Amino acid sequence: KKLRLLALDALERIEMAVRVDVAHLLGQRDSSAHENPACLHGNFAKKLITKGQDQGKTQHQVWLAKYQSLLRRAHKEPFVQHNRQAYGALPIWAAIEVWDFGLLSKLFAGMQHADQLTIATMYGAADGQTFAQWLRSLNFIRNVSAHHSRLWNLNVVERSAVPTDWLATLDNARPFFYFCLMQQLLGVICPNSTWGQRLAGLLDG
Repeated sequence: KKLRLLALDALERIEMAVRVDVAHLLGQRDSSAHENPACLHGNFAKKLITKGQDQGKTQHQVWLAKYQSLLRRAHKEPFVQHNRQAYGALPIWAAIEVWDFGLLSKLFAGMQHADQLTIATMYGAADGQTFAQWLRSLNFIRNVSAHHSRLWNLNVVERSAVPTDWLATLDNARPFFYFCLMQQLLGVICPNSTWGQRLAGLLDG
């Protein structure tokens, strides 16, 4: 339980920080960038899905449907009501407040490569695709933790590659590697955080 709570503490900060980074970058181009296919990568915004229940749709259309679902759930929130009444829709800097980690990670994966790289570089990732995978893996850890499932020694299904300048002995199939990723991201977001010390104390206890 303590390990799950530590994970959720870190992931909440990471999610909020990356949300803001995405909104700031895309919002400079278009206040509705999250809804504008021209602001996203062509594979995400234009390429049609050929199999499964979403066949014939783009990944962006699927993303928008999930976003609208979360928006309906939050329809009584004052900021949602205000933006809808004033502007008819939520600008991206307000829309991020209703996204969950999964929606954030999917939109980041659908951003243009140059935009991905801008954000990835801030967090020490080799490139945008690497950072997109980090977000997918961390979303997996977040879902396990939020649903009170066993996290300790879990077999991680959504895996990220171990960076080449990290210890080669780190196992990307186990949660410890992803806690190391969280610590790296927190070092950028809040350098004075004691989260790493709390994690070390729990593991030593």
